[in-house]
Amino acid sequence: MSWRIFVAGVGGQGSITTTAIIGEAAMRSGLNAAASEIHGMAQRGGVVETSVVVGEYRSPLVPVGGADILLAMEPVEGARALSRCGTGTVVLLNTHPVVPFTVSLGHQAYPDVDALVQEFRETVASVHAFDAFELARVAGNAKAAGSVMLGALSGLELLPIPVEQWLDSILERVPKRAADANRVAFETGRRITCR
Repeated sequence: MSWRIFVAGVGGQGSITTTAIIGEAAMRSGLNAAASEIHGMAQRGGVVETSVVVGEYRSPLVPVGGADILLAMEPVEGARALSRCGTGTVVLLNTHPVVPFTVSLGHQAYPDVDALVQEFRETVASVHAFDAFELARVAGNAKAAGSVMLGALSGLELLPIPVEQWLDSILERVPKRAADANRVAFETGRRITCR
């Protein structure tokens, strides 16, 4: 069994850390994992695309139409990554927008998030859309949105990774002062998708 996971977001959302946690949790569970990242001006809110493959793939890259799972950390970046999805792709979509400065200045309009969600629903097998930022804020730390996303991925039980391995991998990566909030954020995400 193998899985290709594509993560799309913007700088500052933790896409690279999220990808590393997936890989670490997989390896802790005795699975092969390899990751890749592409990012532009990530520190300024630029595009960040990462991927992790779990299982017996030879390359960490996800081809067009090849993602088994898409973690869209931001709605528009998720829409841009739609070409990586096939009809069988499972999408986890954070509906909280990160508004670019061109929109803030009034030069462009941000797309309607509900319309983006609908486009996903018409294209892929399964869509789980939720505001990970708000759920993380309620959990105690808005920066824990990545843990909400990882919890939702864990709850789907698509990957044979025990909950303890997810949590251990998360808690090793976050500051100790944020451990409790990330634990709650992870459990919140699991409740969204847990079967």
